[in-house]
Amino acid sequence: MDRPGALAQLRRAAADFAQTYLGPDERWCIGLSGGPDSLALTAVAARLRPTTALIVDHGLQSDSAEVAETARAQALSMGCADARVLRVQVGTDGGPESAARTARYGALAAHRDGPVLLAHTLDDQAETVLLGLGRGSGARSLAGMRPFDPPWCRPLLGLRREVTHAACRELGVTAWQDPHNGDRRFARVRLRTEVLPLLEDVLGGGVAAALARTATALREDTELIDALAAEALSGATTGTGLDTRALGELPDPVRRRVIRRWLLAGGATGLTDQQIRGVDKLVTGWRGQGGVAVGSQLRGRRLVAGRRDGLLELRPETI
Repeated sequence: MDRPGALAQLRRAAADFAQTYLGPDERWCIGLSGGPDSLALTAVAARLRPTTALIVDHGLQSDSAEVAETARAQALSMGCADARVLRVQVGTDGGPESAARTARYGALAAHRDGPVLLAHTLDDQAETVLLGLGRGSGARSLAGMRPFDPPWCRPLLGLRREVTHAACRELGVTAWQDPHNGDRRFARVRLRTEVLPLLEDVLGGGVAAALARTATALREDTELIDALAAEALSGATTGTGLDTRALGELPDPVRRRVIRRWLLAGGATGLTDQQIRGVDKLVTGWRGQGGVAVGSQLRGRRLVAGRRDGLLELRPETI
């Protein structure tokens, strides 16, 4: 049997996603950049449900306003019920990629009127896993992106990027090509254009799909540990601290996940596996050592996790 065309593959992926995760009458939005991935997804989404296209103009390029308006017009021509351009100010925290992502997700979350479709593909998932592996970010990072992480919906994680490009050709539309996607200053660009092709060559192909399968397997394990940690956290919490004796009785992966949840609930940001293991040592390797500093949402301040009288406590500290 012949393989269905690109548009048919996208339509099936979006329809299956909606049936699995969303209510039958629920409208949705889509984060539309104007690039081939999001443009192709917009075309099929608008035929399945009432769709609002949300186009974020980061203002980082001289023609960004024109690109955004073109994407808005394309969305309406494809049958979207509404299409809006959201202009944002991109900060500097975490570097240009991270700052743009933060601004984009903030705008999408603020203006959505339903779940938001994101056009991440299997290739994006493979790149995410490789980035996490290289940074030593732990199993959670290697687990990649969830298909459904409310309100974010990623129906294309099982499809290659080549399918969305082929769908645009079937549609006869011209997609915007982001110049940043060819800028070797960005780590993800070098992974896409240099590292993954080399791995595919050395290992005989199938690397991107294998990385995506790895993410799925790790995500299933991670979600189980998350459920166990949520239950254990309530039993170990004493006021705003954690009882080290109760923590010490937990299996290692569950205990570290409890610590992570507690730190995030206390306002910690940018947690690394090394920091979490450092806090864990306050429980499993207590020798009277000092606390572990972690990032904070408060400007000019950080948080320090320390141990006192059998409790883990989190205190702010001026940098």
